[in-house]
Amino acid sequence: MRSKEEANDYRYFPDPDLLPVIIDEDFKARIKAALPELPDAKKQRFKTDYSLDEESVTILTSSRQLADYFEAVLKTSGCEAKLCANWISGDLSAALNKAGLEIVDSPVSFDRLAGLLARISDNTISGKIAKQVFEELWQSTSTADEIIAEKGLKQITDTGAIEAIIDKIIADNPVRLSNIAAVKIKCSPSLSGRS
Repeated sequence: MRSKEEANDYRYFPDPDLLPVIIDEDFKARIKAALPELPDAKKQRFKTDYSLDEESVTILTSSRQLADYFEAVLKTSGCEAKLCANWISGDLSAALNKAGLEIVDSPVSFDRLAGLLARISDNTISGKIAKQVFEELWQSTSTADEIIAEKGLKQITDTGAIEAIIDKIIADNPVRLSNIAAVKIKCSPSLSGRS
């Protein structure tokens, strides 16, 4: 069988019943303006505007809804893009996958997640405590602030307050602390003078 090289080899011919289609530049400009941001352009923007790595960008732009959720969390929380991306592509995505849900069905709305991330960012809670708060967010309709207050999860970062607590513990337990110190001295050869 011989190879086909030209259109006439395929028996192509113009259909006489079709009218010519003329598309003017104004029509093309209107259509282009109505299109949403395309995935490749969004990926590039996330990389340059938010300084995110390739893996995070790929996950966040895997669907339009997920990308919109990320940008809503970022705008509402005022946190760093990396923190938002890590929570969305990590903890939230894992919970969604486990429950068999899509981002549009997430029980944790963007504003509730933004509230949690804002508390991490301002050192109200640690990352470890945030995971506990996230579990509560997933199970309830409460905000992160309500959960933190209800469960007493606010961490103390004021060194003066921490020192005051330590001083109170030492003052309330002088016998126990002296016994602990004595045990340490007996157990440690270098402290007790033995070699």
